[in-house]
Amino acid sequence: MKKLLSLVFIIISATIFAQQSYYDNVDIRKTGQELYFELQSKISIASGTFTYNDVKDAVKITDLDPTNASRVLLVYGYNDTDGNCITDRSRDKNNFGGSNCQYNREHVFARSLANPGMGDVNSTSTGIGADPHNLRPSDVQFNGQRGNKKFGNGTGTAGDVGSGNWYPGDEWKGDVARMMMYMYTRYGDRCLPSLVGVSTLQDNTQMLQLFLQWNVEDPVNAFEDQRNPYLESVYGNRNPFIDNPYLATVIWGGPAAEDRWGILSIEQALVNQFVVFPNPAKDIVWVQNTTQTPIQIQMFDITGRKVYSTDIQNAQNTIDVSQFKSGVYILNISSEGNTLSKKILIE
Repeated sequence: MKKLLSLVFIIISATIFAQQSYYDNVDIRKTGQELYFELQSKISIASGTFTYNDVKDAVKITDLDPTNASRVLLVYGYNDTDGNCITDRSRDKNNFGGSNCQYNREHVFARSLANPGMGDVNSTSTGIGADPHNLRPSDVQFNGQRGNKKFGNGTGTAGDVGSGNWYPGDEWKGDVARMMMYMYTRYGDRCLPSLVGVSTLQDNTQMLQLFLQWNVEDPVNAFEDQRNPYLESVYGNRNPFIDNPYLATVIWGGPAAEDRWGILSIEQALVNQFVVFPNPAKDIVWVQNTTQTPIQIQMFDITGRKVYSTDIQNAQNTIDVSQFKSGVYILNISSEGNTLSKKILIE
C-alpha cells in the first residue's frame, strides 16, 4: 500500500509540473464546491486598471487567427466565402467599429442577463463589464442578432434555436461553455449559468448540463489556448477551464472532459483505496479503508458548508446521515496528504 501511495505522490508531482505555474498555489486535489471556491479565490485576483477600451487591442492578440496574423476570428462566425459579411468567420484585425461589415466587442455572457446586470459600459469602464475573458470580436450585425438571447442546444452553424434562444455554432460552443464556467466561478451567483443558458441542471449543482456537454464535444484548440498567457500578463488571471476542461468535471460532474493535467490518474488510484456504500443512503454510510492508515472524513453540503468531520483509523467505519436533510453532499476522504471526494445522495 505504501508503494501505491508513493506512486500517487509521483503522479501528483508530475501533474503539478505539467500544469501552468499560475496554479502552483491551487490545491487541485480538491473537488466539488471546495475546488470551485479554491479557483474562485485564485481568479478573483485581477487587475482593476484594465478597461473596456483596452479590449480593442487585446483581441488583436487573444483572438488572432492562428493561420493569418492580419485577421481576428469572430465568435459565432462560420463562412468567409459566402458573400455575406454577417457570417464571416474572420476579419481584418484593424476593421473595428460600429458599421456593417465591421466587428465590435460581444459580451458572451450578455450584460443584461447577469443579476444584477453589468450596466452600460464606456471606454473607461473596468470590472465585470470589461472582463476580457467574456469579450470576443463579433460581426456588428451578428452581435445584434444574438442580442441577449440565452444559449440553447443546436447543431451546425450559429443562429436562433428553440423559442428565442441562440446556438453559438459547433465551432464555438466549447469556447462559450468555458467562458460561462469562468464567469460563474469568477462572479458567483451574479452569473449563474441558468441566467444565460437553457438546459437542466447537472444534479443539484448550479451548472447546466448543456455547458458540460459542450465542454466535452468541442475541446480546446490552439486558438483558444493563446488567450490565457496574454490575459494573465495584462489582466492578471486566467480561465482555468481552458487550461484544463476536466476541472469542470471535477467540480460539477457530468461527462468527462479532456484532462490536460492528468488529474484523472490521481483520482483513479485513490478510488481503489476507499469504498463508500450504500449510495444513495438513508441512515448509515459505510466507508471502507483499504490503506490501513489513519484517514480524515469531512462532509460538505452543496453550498460548500462543512457539516461533518471525523478522524478514524478503522478499516471499516460508519457515518450516521439520518441527521442530515435530503440532498447531494460531497464526502472528502483524506489519507497521508491525498484527498478523494465522492458525491453522495442522502434520501
